[in-house]
Amino acid sequence: MRLYAFALAALAIGSTPAGAAGLVHAQDPQSLVAAMQKAGYTAQLGVDKVGDPMITSAYSGTNFQVLFYNCTDHRDCATVQFHVGYDFSKAPTLDSINQWNSSERFGRAYLDKESDPILEMDVDLDDGGLSPDLFVDNLEFWTSVMPKFEKHIGYSK
Repeated sequence: MRLYAFALAALAIGSTPAGAAGLVHAQDPQSLVAAMQKAGYTAQLGVDKVGDPMITSAYSGTNFQVLFYNCTDHRDCATVQFHVGYDFSKAPTLDSINQWNSSERFGRAYLDKESDPILEMDVDLDDGGLSPDLFVDNLEFWTSVMPKFEKHIGYSK
């Protein structure tokens, strides 16, 4: 009987609604906004060009976005991506971007179609989400990577 009760309890925990227990879920964009604001970041919820949720924020004078992916009908998203793009008149070289990618663990970089550098970092918030503290820890990784990347590409504000 105890094993049966334990199995039912485990099923109940596994079927917790997306917004339950104060976790951060991509299915609930406002949960990300709340975690970011509580940690002292600006966070404005809007939508991107295709209608999916998007959060606009900033760190140390550089604006960045939190983009939502794997969405169903522009909601019920599963993952997010921290994203920042830099506009350069003389772009960094592809060798410089490749050097970044081969030496840095967090923050994937590439050159867009205008040869401007882009930096991104994905966070999987599917299958249970993250605690607000762990989400903010990922955000702090992101904000520690941005200035390193800016230095690497020679960006000045």
